[in-house]
Amino acid sequence: MWLYVVAALAVLYLLRRWHREQQTVPRLSEKFVLITGCDSGFGNLLARQLDARGLRVLAACLTQPGAARLQEVTSPRLQTVLLDVTSSESIATATAWVKERVGNQGLWGLVNNAGTSVPTAPNEWLTKDDFTKILDVNLLGLIDVTLNLLPLVKQARGRVVNVASVMGRVSFFGGGYCISKYGVEAFSDSLRIEMHNFGVKVCIIEPGYFKTAVTSMEILEKNFLAIWKKLPEETKASYGEDYLKKCLSSLSKVQRSCSSNLQLVTDCMEHALTSQFPRTRYSAGWDAKLLYLPLSYLPSAFVDIVLSWSYPKPAQKV
Repeated sequence: MWLYVVAALAVLYLLRRWHREQQTVPRLSEKFVLITGCDSGFGNLLARQLDARGLRVLAACLTQPGAARLQEVTSPRLQTVLLDVTSSESIATATAWVKERVGNQGLWGLVNNAGTSVPTAPNEWLTKDDFTKILDVNLLGLIDVTLNLLPLVKQARGRVVNVASVMGRVSFFGGGYCISKYGVEAFSDSLRIEMHNFGVKVCIIEPGYFKTAVTSMEILEKNFLAIWKKLPEETKASYGEDYLKKCLSSLSKVQRSCSSNLQLVTDCMEHALTSQFPRTRYSAGWDAKLLYLPLSYLPSAFVDIVLSWSYPKPAQKV
Protein backbone atom coordinates (compact mmCIF):
# COMPACT_ATOMS: atom_id res chain seq x y z
CA MET A 1 0.00 0.00 0.00
CA TRP A 2 2.64 2.51 1.08
CA LEU A 3 4.79 1.59 -1.92
CA TYR A 4 1.96 2.61 -4.27
CA VAL A 5 1.50 5.90 -2.41
CA VAL A 6 5.20 6.71 -2.61
CA ALA A 7 5.29 5.79 -6.32
CA ALA A 8 2.24 7.96 -7.03
CA LEU A 9 3.75 10.92 -5.17
CA ALA A 10 7.02 10.51 -7.10
CA VAL A 11 5.17 10.51 -10.42
CA LEU A 12 3.16 13.60 -9.44
CA TYR A 13 6.35 15.38 -8.38
CA LEU A 14 8.06 14.59 -11.71
CA LEU A 15 4.99 15.69 -13.69
CA ARG A 16 4.81 18.95 -11.76
CA ARG A 17 8.52 19.57 -12.31
CA TRP A 18 8.20 18.80 -16.03
CA HIS A 19 5.23 21.16 -16.35
CA ARG A 20 7.04 24.02 -14.58
CA GLU A 21 10.14 23.61 -16.72
CA GLN A 22 8.10 23.83 -19.94
CA GLN A 23 6.93 27.37 -19.09
CA THR A 24 9.00 29.94 -20.94
CA VAL A 25 9.78 33.56 -20.22
CA PRO A 26 7.50 35.96 -22.17
CA ARG A 27 8.75 38.43 -24.81
CA LEU A 28 12.01 36.62 -25.49
CA SER A 29 12.55 38.66 -28.65
CA GLU A 30 13.09 41.73 -26.45
CA LYS A 31 15.71 40.10 -24.22
CA PHE A 32 19.46 40.86 -24.47
CA VAL A 33 21.92 38.08 -23.70
CA LEU A 34 25.70 38.44 -23.54
CA ILE A 35 27.76 35.30 -24.14
CA THR A 36 31.53 35.16 -23.63
CA GLY A 37 33.87 32.91 -25.62
CA CYS A 38 31.88 32.88 -28.87
CA ASP A 39 34.78 32.26 -31.27
CA SER A 40 34.08 28.51 -31.23
CA GLY A 41 32.64 25.66 -29.19
CA PHE A 42 29.71 26.05 -26.81
CA GLY A 43 29.62 29.85 -27.02
CA ASN A 44 29.53 29.92 -30.80
CA LEU A 45 26.76 27.32 -31.00
CA LEU A 46 24.71 28.98 -28.25
CA ALA A 47 24.96 32.37 -29.97
CA ARG A 48 23.59 30.86 -33.20
CA GLN A 49 20.94 28.91 -31.29
CA LEU A 50 19.60 31.92 -29.38
CA ASP A 51 19.79 34.12 -32.46
CA ALA A 52 17.63 31.60 -34.35
CA ARG A 53 15.14 31.73 -31.50
CA GLY A 54 14.86 35.50 -31.82
CA LEU A 55 16.77 36.75 -28.80
CA ARG A 56 19.06 39.77 -29.03
CA VAL A 57 22.46 38.15 -28.77
CA LEU A 58 25.56 40.11 -27.79
CA ALA A 59 28.42 37.75 -28.65
CA ALA A 60 31.79 38.43 -27.04
CA CYS A 61 34.70 37.01 -29.05
CA LEU A 62 38.40 36.99 -28.31
CA THR A 63 39.42 37.60 -31.93
CA GLN A 64 38.13 39.66 -34.84
CA PRO A 65 38.19 36.67 -37.27
CA GLY A 66 36.07 34.70 -34.78
CA ALA A 67 33.56 37.55 -34.58
CA ALA A 68 33.45 37.91 -38.37
CA ARG A 69 32.81 34.19 -38.91
CA LEU A 70 29.95 34.25 -36.42
CA GLN A 71 28.31 37.28 -38.04
CA GLU A 72 28.40 35.56 -41.42
CA VAL A 73 26.08 32.78 -40.21
CA THR A 74 23.69 34.76 -38.02
CA SER A 75 21.00 37.41 -38.42
CA PRO A 76 21.60 41.18 -38.28
CA ARG A 77 20.18 41.10 -34.73
CA LEU A 78 23.32 39.49 -33.39
CA GLN A 79 26.07 41.93 -32.46
CA THR A 80 29.67 41.12 -31.60
CA VAL A 81 32.22 42.71 -29.31
CA LEU A 82 35.87 41.85 -28.69
CA LEU A 83 36.53 40.74 -25.12
CA ASP A 84 39.57 39.39 -23.33
CA VAL A 85 38.29 38.22 -19.95
CA THR A 86 41.80 38.41 -18.45
CA SER A 87 41.96 42.17 -19.08
CA SER A 88 40.02 44.48 -16.75
CA GLU A 89 40.35 47.24 -19.34
CA SER A 90 38.80 45.05 -22.03
CA ILE A 91 35.98 44.07 -19.65
CA ALA A 92 35.28 47.71 -18.77
CA THR A 93 35.14 48.63 -22.48
CA ALA A 94 32.79 45.73 -23.23
CA THR A 95 30.59 46.64 -20.25
CA ALA A 96 30.18 50.19 -21.56
CA TRP A 97 29.35 48.76 -25.00
CA VAL A 98 26.70 46.45 -23.54
CA LYS A 99 25.18 49.24 -21.42
CA GLU A 100 24.86 51.40 -24.51
CA ARG A 101 22.91 48.70 -26.33
CA VAL A 102 20.58 47.45 -23.60
CA GLY A 103 19.68 50.92 -22.28
CA ASN A 104 17.09 51.01 -19.51
CA GLN A 105 15.97 47.48 -20.32
CA GLY A 106 19.03 45.94 -18.69
CA LEU A 107 20.78 42.67 -19.54
CA TRP A 108 18.52 39.64 -19.29
CA GLY A 109 21.23 37.00 -19.55
CA LEU A 110 24.97 36.74 -18.90
CA VAL A 111 26.55 33.46 -20.00
CA ASN A 112 30.10 33.08 -18.69
CA ASN A 113 31.37 30.51 -21.17
CA ALA A 114 34.93 31.62 -22.01
CA GLY A 115 37.47 29.10 -20.79
CA THR A 116 40.73 27.28 -21.36
CA SER A 117 42.12 23.88 -20.34
CA VAL A 118 45.89 24.29 -20.65
CA PRO A 119 48.47 24.13 -19.13
CA THR A 120 47.36 20.80 -17.63
CA ALA A 121 49.63 18.10 -16.21
CA PRO A 122 50.44 16.42 -12.88
CA ASN A 123 50.66 19.14 -10.22
CA GLU A 124 54.34 18.54 -9.52
CA TRP A 125 55.21 19.30 -13.14
CA LEU A 126 53.66 22.76 -13.03
CA THR A 127 54.63 26.21 -11.81
CA LYS A 128 52.53 28.88 -10.12
CA ASP A 129 52.29 30.69 -13.47
CA ASP A 130 50.83 27.56 -15.09
CA PHE A 131 48.02 27.57 -12.53
CA THR A 132 47.54 31.33 -12.92
CA LYS A 133 47.07 31.11 -16.71
CA ILE A 134 43.97 28.96 -16.28
CA LEU A 135 42.60 30.67 -13.18
CA ASP A 136 42.84 34.08 -14.87
CA VAL A 137 40.47 32.92 -17.62
CA ASN A 138 38.20 30.34 -16.04
CA LEU A 139 37.68 31.86 -12.61
CA LEU A 140 39.04 35.38 -12.10
CA GLY A 141 37.95 36.46 -15.57
CA LEU A 142 34.48 35.03 -14.98
CA ILE A 143 34.24 36.87 -11.66
CA ASP A 144 35.45 40.16 -13.17
CA VAL A 145 32.95 39.98 -16.03
CA THR A 146 30.12 39.12 -13.63
CA LEU A 147 30.88 41.93 -11.19
CA ASN A 148 31.00 44.50 -13.99
CA LEU A 149 27.74 43.39 -15.62
CA LEU A 150 25.77 42.45 -12.52
CA PRO A 151 24.07 45.88 -12.17
CA LEU A 152 22.66 45.48 -15.69
CA VAL A 153 21.46 41.93 -14.90
CA LYS A 154 19.83 43.16 -11.68
CA GLN A 155 18.13 45.90 -13.67
CA ALA A 156 16.47 43.25 -15.88
CA ARG A 157 15.94 40.78 -12.99
CA GLY A 158 17.66 38.35 -15.31
CA ARG A 159 19.97 35.35 -15.28
CA VAL A 160 23.64 34.58 -14.74
CA VAL A 161 24.67 31.27 -16.31
CA ASN A 162 28.15 30.05 -15.36
CA VAL A 163 29.85 27.20 -17.17
CA ALA A 164 31.58 24.95 -14.64
CA SER A 165 32.28 21.26 -15.27
CA VAL A 166 31.93 17.84 -13.70
CA MET A 167 35.61 18.46 -12.91
CA GLY A 168 34.26 21.04 -10.45
CA ARG A 169 32.75 18.08 -8.59
CA VAL A 170 35.53 15.49 -8.96
CA SER A 171 39.15 16.60 -9.39
CA PHE A 172 40.40 14.01 -11.86
CA PHE A 173 43.72 15.57 -12.90
CA GLY A 174 46.26 18.19 -11.86
CA GLY A 175 46.65 21.81 -12.85
CA GLY A 176 44.42 24.83 -12.62
CA TYR A 177 41.42 23.53 -14.59
CA CYS A 178 39.71 21.54 -11.83
CA ILE A 179 40.61 24.20 -9.26
CA SER A 180 39.03 26.88 -11.44
CA LYS A 181 35.83 24.88 -11.89
CA TYR A 182 35.54 24.22 -8.15
CA GLY A 183 35.89 27.98 -7.77
CA VAL A 184 33.15 28.64 -10.32
CA GLU A 185 30.84 26.36 -8.33
CA ALA A 186 31.60 28.19 -5.07
CA PHE A 187 31.27 31.66 -6.60
CA SER A 188 27.98 30.72 -8.27
CA ASP A 189 26.52 29.27 -5.07
CA SER A 190 27.28 32.39 -3.02
CA LEU A 191 26.10 34.69 -5.82
CA ARG A 192 22.82 32.77 -6.17
CA ILE A 193 22.03 33.31 -2.49
CA GLU A 194 22.96 37.01 -2.62
CA MET A 195 20.93 37.67 -5.77
CA HIS A 196 17.78 35.84 -4.67
CA ASN A 197 16.12 38.95 -3.23
CA PHE A 198 16.94 40.92 -6.38
CA GLY A 199 15.06 38.46 -8.58
CA VAL A 200 18.24 37.33 -10.34
CA LYS A 201 18.67 33.58 -10.90
CA VAL A 202 22.13 32.01 -11.05
CA CYS A 203 22.54 28.69 -12.87
CA ILE A 204 25.53 26.37 -13.19
CA ILE A 205 26.24 24.22 -16.26
CA GLU A 206 28.27 21.08 -15.53
CA PRO A 207 29.29 19.41 -18.82
CA GLY A 208 31.10 16.11 -19.06
CA TYR A 209 33.70 15.53 -21.78
CA PHE A 210 32.92 17.23 -25.09
CA LYS A 211 34.96 17.84 -28.25
CA THR A 212 35.79 21.55 -28.41
CA ALA A 213 38.78 23.60 -29.49
CA VAL A 214 40.23 23.61 -25.96
CA THR A 215 40.01 19.80 -25.67
CA SER A 216 41.59 18.91 -29.02
CA MET A 217 44.26 16.20 -28.80
CA GLU A 218 46.72 18.36 -30.71
CA ILE A 219 46.55 21.12 -28.08
CA LEU A 220 46.61 18.74 -25.11
CA GLU A 221 49.54 16.70 -26.45
CA LYS A 222 51.56 19.78 -27.37
CA ASN A 223 50.93 21.21 -23.90
CA PHE A 224 51.94 17.97 -22.17
CA LEU A 225 55.18 17.54 -24.13
CA ALA A 226 56.18 21.19 -23.65
CA ILE A 227 55.78 20.87 -19.88
CA TRP A 228 57.70 17.56 -19.79
CA LYS A 229 60.69 19.06 -21.63
CA LYS A 230 61.05 21.80 -19.00
CA LEU A 231 61.08 19.42 -16.03
CA PRO A 232 64.24 18.90 -13.97
CA GLU A 233 65.98 15.61 -14.78
CA GLU A 234 65.34 14.41 -11.23
CA THR A 235 61.59 14.83 -11.66
CA LYS A 236 61.64 13.11 -15.06
CA ALA A 237 63.50 10.17 -13.58
CA SER A 238 61.00 9.79 -10.74
CA TYR A 239 58.13 9.48 -13.21
CA GLY A 240 59.88 7.84 -16.16
CA GLU A 241 59.37 8.01 -19.93
CA ASP A 242 56.80 5.22 -19.73
CA TYR A 243 54.65 7.40 -17.45
CA LEU A 244 54.66 10.15 -20.08
CA LYS A 245 53.67 7.74 -22.85
CA LYS A 246 50.82 6.32 -20.78
CA CYS A 247 49.61 9.84 -19.96
CA LEU A 248 49.49 10.70 -23.66
CA SER A 249 47.73 7.42 -24.39
CA SER A 250 45.15 8.17 -21.68
CA LEU A 251 44.60 11.65 -23.11
CA SER A 252 44.01 10.13 -26.53
CA LYS A 253 41.45 7.69 -25.13
CA VAL A 254 39.63 10.46 -23.28
CA GLN A 255 39.61 12.65 -26.39
CA ARG A 256 38.13 9.83 -28.48
CA SER A 257 35.41 9.29 -25.88
CA CYS A 258 34.38 12.96 -25.88
CA SER A 259 30.91 13.67 -27.20
CA SER A 260 30.68 15.77 -30.35
CA ASN A 261 27.05 16.71 -29.66
CA LEU A 262 27.66 20.18 -28.22
CA GLN A 263 23.93 20.90 -28.31
CA LEU A 264 23.51 18.75 -25.19
CA VAL A 265 25.27 21.59 -23.39
CA THR A 266 23.80 24.55 -25.26
CA ASP A 267 20.28 23.21 -24.74
CA CYS A 268 20.93 23.37 -20.99
CA MET A 269 22.17 26.95 -21.35
CA GLU A 270 19.14 27.88 -23.43
CA HIS A 271 16.76 26.39 -20.88
CA ALA A 272 18.50 28.29 -18.07
CA LEU A 273 17.92 31.53 -19.99
CA THR A 274 14.40 30.96 -21.29
CA SER A 275 12.56 28.88 -18.68
CA GLN A 276 10.38 30.55 -16.08
CA PHE A 277 11.75 28.04 -13.58
CA PRO A 278 15.36 27.22 -14.46
CA ARG A 279 17.33 24.61 -12.56
CA THR A 280 20.14 25.52 -10.21
CA ARG A 281 22.46 22.99 -11.89
CA TYR A 282 22.43 21.34 -15.30
CA SER A 283 24.42 18.19 -16.05
CA ALA A 284 25.22 17.57 -19.72
CA GLY A 285 26.51 14.27 -21.10
CA TRP A 286 26.04 10.69 -19.99
CA ASP A 287 29.50 10.57 -18.42
CA ALA A 288 28.50 13.45 -16.17
CA LYS A 289 25.14 11.93 -15.22
CA LEU A 290 26.18 8.31 -14.79
CA LEU A 291 29.80 8.51 -13.63
CA TYR A 292 31.15 11.77 -12.28
CA LEU A 293 28.10 13.13 -10.44
CA PRO A 294 27.44 9.83 -8.64
CA LEU A 295 31.16 9.65 -7.77
CA SER A 296 31.03 13.14 -6.27
CA TYR A 297 28.60 11.94 -3.60
CA LEU A 298 30.67 8.91 -2.55
CA PRO A 299 33.32 8.82 0.21
CA SER A 300 36.66 10.30 -0.85
CA ALA A 301 38.54 7.09 -0.03
CA PHE A 302 36.34 5.16 -2.48
CA VAL A 303 36.66 7.84 -5.17
CA ASP A 304 40.45 7.81 -4.81
CA ILE A 305 40.54 4.05 -5.38
CA VAL A 306 38.27 4.27 -8.45
CA LEU A 307 40.15 7.13 -10.10
CA SER A 308 43.63 5.81 -9.28
CA TRP A 309 42.94 2.71 -11.37
CA SER A 310 43.13 4.86 -14.50
CA TYR A 311 46.33 6.67 -13.48
CA PRO A 312 49.66 5.45 -14.94
CA LYS A 313 52.21 4.27 -12.40
CA PRO A 314 55.44 6.27 -11.98
CA ALA A 315 58.89 4.70 -12.21
CA GLN A 316 59.67 5.38 -8.56
CA LYS A 317 57.05 4.01 -6.16
CA VAL A 318 56.98 3.70 -2.40
